[in-house]
Amino acid sequence: MVYDFHTHTSLSDGALSPIELIRHALVNNYHAIALTDHAATGSLNRIIQETTKVCELAQSYWDIIVIPGIELTHVPAQAIAEVAKEAKELGAQIVVVHGETIIEPVEKGTNLAALQSSHVDILAHPGLLSLEEAGLAATKGIFLEISARKGHCLTNGYIASLAQQAGARLLLNSDAHNEQDLLTPSLSDAIVHGTGLDDTTCHHILHLNPQALIGNLPPSG
Repeated sequence: MVYDFHTHTSLSDGALSPIELIRHALVNNYHAIALTDHAATGSLNRIIQETTKVCELAQSYWDIIVIPGIELTHVPAQAIAEVAKEAKELGAQIVVVHGETIIEPVEKGTNLAALQSSHVDILAHPGLLSLEEAGLAATKGIFLEISARKGHCLTNGYIASLAQQAGARLLLNSDAHNEQDLLTPSLSDAIVHGTGLDDTTCHHILHLNPQALIGNLPPSG
């Protein structure tokens, strides 16, 4: 089974509608998927409302956990705390922050601001995160992402090693923008083992950590 907490639909820059992406995920043996379209303050309410309705529909008829979320993308670092809080108040069950990936000009300080927020669940593709920041992720219970996406994945090994040193928890996410980007069980296993982590740690990343995140989700609606 596959868990994936970072995906995009046609509500932002993805190719598929939310229900289409969910259907493809189900066919790929997904147990759970979060829809986390790119947003800032202007589009938060619209995206969260539409995503929540589709998630409720899919989960009513199909055997898959579907979670309405959002990815705060290129939000000014000083505004991340307030925007993440607003997203949760509007009904986002998962808040992802677009971290300081080495392939985009993300504002310096974004990683730290995300990790200081009590409303952020996942720091995506954190790039060259510091050991102190990884320690903060561990303390705050915020998950660090191992990314399957081209470019963002270049620092996977570094993030995996840093998380091990700091005691931070990791998740594998696809950052999917179309059906070809979605994970499969074999691909998930290969990417995580490709970081150099041992079998026990890989099992935590692929199964136990996702279950822990789902177990701590606020009730929908």
